[in-house]
Formats: sequence, C-alpha cells, structure tokens
Amino acid sequence: SQTITGNFANVIHGLNANHLTDQVIQRSKRMILDTLGVGLLGTSTEVCHKVTQYSKIYSSDISSTIWGHLDFRLPPLYAAFVNGVAVHSMDFDDTWHPATHPSGTVLPAVIALSEACPQKKKISGLDLLLAFNVGIEVQGRLLRFSSEARNIPKRY
Repeated sequence: SQTITGNFANVIHGLNANHLTDQVIQRSKRMILDTLGVGLLGTSTEVCHKVTQYSKIYSSDISSTIWGHLDFRLPPLYAAFVNGVAVHSMDFDDTWHPATHPSGTVLPAVIALSEACPQKKKISGLDLLLAFNVGIEVQGRLLRFSSEARNIPKRY
C-alpha cells in the first residue's frame, strides 16, 4: 500500500498545464497581479529595507530581481526571501482559512527560480502559471494535513 507522502508526491508530480482550466488561469493571473502590486508597495517598508540590507552580503553567479530595484539583484534564495517579505510586510496579501498566505510565499519563489533558469531553458508564461498553481496546491494540501491548522480558529 502507498504512503500518504507517496500519494501526495504522485498527485503533485502528475500535474501539468492541461489541468489549468480557463477559470484557474484567470484567477491565478489576478492573484499574481495582486501579489505583485502588494509586493511593490511593500518594498517601501522598514522591514523590507532591513532584509534587503541584510541580504546584500550574499552573492552568486546566478541572480534574480529584487522588486522595485532595477539595479540590484540577489541569489534566487535571497531574492525570494526579500520579495516575500515585501509582499507580506503590509499584510494585504491574500489569505485562506485557516490562516495562511498562499501567493506571498509561492510567487516570489517561482519568479526567482524562473529568472535563474539558463537563457536556453527559459520557462514560458504557462509554465510559470503551472508552477504557481502547483505551489498553491502543495500549500493547500499541507494545510489540510496539518493538525496544527485545525486548532487555529480556537486559538485566535
């Protein structure tokens, strides 16, 4: 018999662009646009400035964009970190119930990784939408599996 983890991995591994319905694509685009807008606003916050300054000590041959800074790039891990902080710093990013912020954690990572792909292996917009939705799906399923999540309404 298959484990829960194995089943989970098989479902996620089996996702492809054919699973993206028109409705999913439209909602994803709206979520992405909203997240980028909130992230750009968040680049002006004190906490975003602090993590940006902290992250400047890291460098790599591979780099990704820091939103709102045309002249400054970081290794993908730190670009995702700084951009994720920017998205969440205003606390206007999207939420689910129980409480989690799906786009603010997924989109910065997906964009940073897509920028880190070699020029000859650049991903398409559809690939980016698929990666975004896989990230959202993983987050949602982990949330459903979490015994901690079941108690959130009782704790707050």
